[in-house]
Amino acid sequence: MTLARHLDAARGYRDAARAAAAQIGTDDQRAHHGFAWIATSVAALEAVQAWSEQPGASALDRAVATLAFAEMLGQLTGGLPMGQNEIVRPVDLGLGQAARKLAEDAAELLDSDLRGHRADVALALDEGRWPSESLHDTELDAVRHQFRRFTEAEIVPHAHGWHLANQLIPDATVAKMAELGTFGATIPVEFGGLGLSKLVMCLITEELSRGWIGAGSLGTRSEIAGELIAHSGTREQQSEWLPKIASGAVLPTAVFTEPDVGSDLGSLQTRARREGAHWVIDGAKTWITHAARSDLMTLLARTVPDAQGYAGLSMLLVPKPRGTEADPFPAEGMAGSEIEVLGYRGMREYALAFDSMTAPADAVLGGEEGQGFKQLMRTFEAARIQTAARAVGVARRALELGLAYAQSRKQFGKRLIQFARVADKLAMSLVDVVMARELTYAAARAKDTGKRCDIEAGMAKLLAARSAWSNADAALQIHGGNGYALEYEISRVLCDARILNIFEGAAEIQAQVIARGLLEGRN
Repeated sequence: MTLARHLDAARGYRDAARAAAAQIGTDDQRAHHGFAWIATSVAALEAVQAWSEQPGASALDRAVATLAFAEMLGQLTGGLPMGQNEIVRPVDLGLGQAARKLAEDAAELLDSDLRGHRADVALALDEGRWPSESLHDTELDAVRHQFRRFTEAEIVPHAHGWHLANQLIPDATVAKMAELGTFGATIPVEFGGLGLSKLVMCLITEELSRGWIGAGSLGTRSEIAGELIAHSGTREQQSEWLPKIASGAVLPTAVFTEPDVGSDLGSLQTRARREGAHWVIDGAKTWITHAARSDLMTLLARTVPDAQGYAGLSMLLVPKPRGTEADPFPAEGMAGSEIEVLGYRGMREYALAFDSMTAPADAVLGGEEGQGFKQLMRTFEAARIQTAARAVGVARRALELGLAYAQSRKQFGKRLIQFARVADKLAMSLVDVVMARELTYAAARAKDTGKRCDIEAGMAKLLAARSAWSNADAALQIHGGNGYALEYEISRVLCDARILNIFEGAAEIQAQVIARGLLEGRN
């Protein structure tokens, strides 16, 4: 089968969907978000095809690619899941004729019996053989190997216990992560970082998140703050904060969300006013990750009270004393309470209240008020790519847990992996990992070119988050009743996977970004 020919047919369907969406009013979110999912699915096929045609591609790689194409083409022509109970079908965009043409063009693949492919993929996993993950770059492959070894030794054996006890990632582990360069990977060399690419940071995040999403997310906190300061800070702010973030001496936290404001950042109410030699901050924030143990807040507040919407927002660099278990928020004018959560532990979530908390006179990022929203938007691309990488790590860990249980558990005299339905779950979970991984790498490469890539970032996060959740659900199903027991690691992974569709922009927001960008002709 020639995947290139099937990819051309899928692209033709995507183009028909784009034309249809352009004719449909923007109020029809279902149609526009459906188009975003169609475009994302085709982008995933493009990434998988490129991966499967790399030098040294194995028969297993080709089998995985074939299954990816068959599944995605089947969804495009029949029904593409946007959520657990939301299926976008060709009729939703008036694409009945285009879908029939795609089905005809892809008939060779859609009509094929792929049971043998699924069985071969499951057998490979049972024998310890995985598809290629090499990036054909010695340094990149070495980074993956280094962080995989660290994760296996320092994260995997302890993560579930940390989760059950709702512990912060231990300081000793954080220090070891810092020694590996986790927090300064993309910070410029002149400021004490490693000056590496976003693709490298994806590898780091993916491997750490495979052990525990909290470990991967800890690096993402520094990634967000580092990019904000490196791109928008004054020279003095860069010199003050970037070396400390890169070394791990300063752990930052992002303080954006408010109790009544989710994605509508233009409605933020937290205010900062200048009084003499400092700023005074009043307001409330919520869902602030790692707030207690952090040393620096990148805080979005309204500093121009007469300006409407985004125009009055500024980003403030607000230092704070690091909290302890006994006194989590020792800073004067700042209080916080922990939000109990199902998963995504290790850093903890907090609701914060500011009552005349002070910040230095030079706290405004870049020294110019009213630029906060623009500065933040420039970091969202990298943050969403990193979230996609976290999702890839979680998706892979779910597969590993499902595989291990299916290999060891016996029923009716056979190992679970010898039952076709279990083997199929494992095979298709692997397909999902590869699609999400390759689409995420493609987004990171786009980011590294310096071009605007909010569409690519949104696509990566959209697909990878769905893959993490579906893989975790499938792996728990393989565990049966045991998967519902807290003692089994898959129970944690399922809880961790669920958040990925929500934070750093919910799936619906990603779909909106993708559809709007594509319809504006930006890709």
